[in-house]
Amino acid sequence: MRRSQFAAPSFALVPSAMGANDSSVPSGSAQPPLSPHVSGCCEPHMVQRRGSRDCHCVYPIILELYLYNVSLSSNWSDVFLEELASQLGLKVTQFQITNFYVVGVRGLNISMDLAPHTGISFPANEVYKMNYSLSMHMIRVDPNLVGDYRLLNLTWFKPPAPSPAPAVALSPFSLPRSQSSQQASTDADSGKHQNLIVIIGIGAGILIIIVIFVLAICLCASRVGNKTVTVKETVKPRSVDALSVEGSLPHPASTRFLAYEELKEATNNFEAGSVLGEGGFGRVFKGVLSDGTAVAIKKLTNGGHQGDKEFLVEVEMLSRLHHRNLVKLVGYYSSRDASQHLLCYELVPNGSLEAWLHGPLGANCPLDWDTRMKIALDAARGLAYLHEDSQPCVIHRDFKASNILLENNFNAKVSDFGLAKQAPEGRANYLSTRVMGTFGYVAPEYAMTGHLLVKSDVYSYGVVLLELLTGRKPVDMSQPTGQENLVTWARPILRDKDRLEELVDRRLEGKYPKDDFVRVCTIAAACVAPEAAQRPTMGEVVQSLKMVQRVTEYQDATQITSVRPNIRQSSTTYESDISSSMFSSGPISGLSGFDHEGFPRTTMFSEDLHEGR
Repeated sequence: MRRSQFAAPSFALVPSAMGANDSSVPSGSAQPPLSPHVSGCCEPHMVQRRGSRDCHCVYPIILELYLYNVSLSSNWSDVFLEELASQLGLKVTQFQITNFYVVGVRGLNISMDLAPHTGISFPANEVYKMNYSLSMHMIRVDPNLVGDYRLLNLTWFKPPAPSPAPAVALSPFSLPRSQSSQQASTDADSGKHQNLIVIIGIGAGILIIIVIFVLAICLCASRVGNKTVTVKETVKPRSVDALSVEGSLPHPASTRFLAYEELKEATNNFEAGSVLGEGGFGRVFKGVLSDGTAVAIKKLTNGGHQGDKEFLVEVEMLSRLHHRNLVKLVGYYSSRDASQHLLCYELVPNGSLEAWLHGPLGANCPLDWDTRMKIALDAARGLAYLHEDSQPCVIHRDFKASNILLENNFNAKVSDFGLAKQAPEGRANYLSTRVMGTFGYVAPEYAMTGHLLVKSDVYSYGVVLLELLTGRKPVDMSQPTGQENLVTWARPILRDKDRLEELVDRRLEGKYPKDDFVRVCTIAAACVAPEAAQRPTMGEVVQSLKMVQRVTEYQDATQITSVRPNIRQSSTTYESDISSSMFSSGPISGLSGFDHEGFPRTTMFSEDLHEGR
């Protein structure tokens, strides 16, 4: 049992192992009804009692359960809530489903608010009894509805403790004459004594204030004297970026602070016609700053996932990330009084990879093989920089096709670091955090345990690479049964080299190098390995993709300009040591496509020295 850090003493009786996010429902399962939230009615950590016409707010219990096998029936949630309420001694009207998160094919992480039927909060004995019954599986539900269940979290909110009551003033009452005279003399003596104490206290207080005032004057005088000696050496112009405006927190000096009026003017008062897109944390507007810079401005939703200080810490971290394959942060605006957070990025004009693969941009002009491989390599370079070269190292946590933006020449840039986390240092190789991300891209170990690894990003990259190879979405409910999840469908095919052509995007129309396709399938299979330890690092992925392109370039060059085509000198060829080590074990052993091609070692290293990653 752990204390909640919010209003009033509360208890979380089981630590949460996974988060609850809005996402698609599993294949064939009915979506549980989400109860509407009443905004602006109740205080934080309170909910409105269902059925009450006025704003009757109470302190709830937040219950999170993991359901292993959700029924295909459309009304499974109603029957499930009736069974749960009856065995807990509650009423169905006390339950409100607030959120759910899909895990695997049929699993579901569901969050519910339990409002007390009477009173403002649940009594302690009912809460402990409820927690014991759920954690010890004393509550029996129909296995045909949800299979089995597991209690993830039970948080109990209580009203704050009342402040101490003021002293009660007694009403005057009459005393006998003898008692009143004695009382009067006693009161006079005590009154004199109290007056003497008050006078002494006031005098001591005045003396202390005088001493503090004199010390402060002396201290200020000494500081002024020191400043006058070194004023010419220490005075530096202060930029507007380093100043703190009224109502705002101190701004990070490493990033440009933009005035709200400038951002408002750049987007024409955030008009609807300038909206580029809308995500989970706010809208993105297209605009032009006063200096002519084209930018994309993300206006974060009020009351988002972080507070003022956390937002500025994130801005400070993003300001240190500089790479050609990362979207650059131009500036930001933050105001505590107005609860406004805005991020200003460079504008990447050619849309996202998702729009080119699954949207209208690529419908009439699908991406060819070379462009897809260029995008794959650029995105891998961006992630490799975050993992291995940036200080501090960063885990993106929401890498997906819609967060890969394309320039007009199809150079790719990784964007949207709103969920990014600093990688753990020292012996700890994972970060325990609430599960966030997009369904279909989240690594299995992160979804099941909440342990965030650097290799969790590698899994997400493997999903994007499969999208480039197949043209399919990560989760597509329109596909035949068993093929809705891209990784689940592709894994058995990736293990069989003779079936790899089943993965090819038909829009390529057969215009792709067969050997290169096998090599890239090998890389994708390694990235989406079920065990994190079997996945390569992004640095190894970058090198493998570069070798794929160099093998192709070398083969093309030998076909055109080869003078001695029948001679292969082992002393001047370079085999893919990285790839052979990457794919020599695990679920895809024996599938390496790098074991029969050679190309000059000198070409490899001379280019790396100038290009880097």
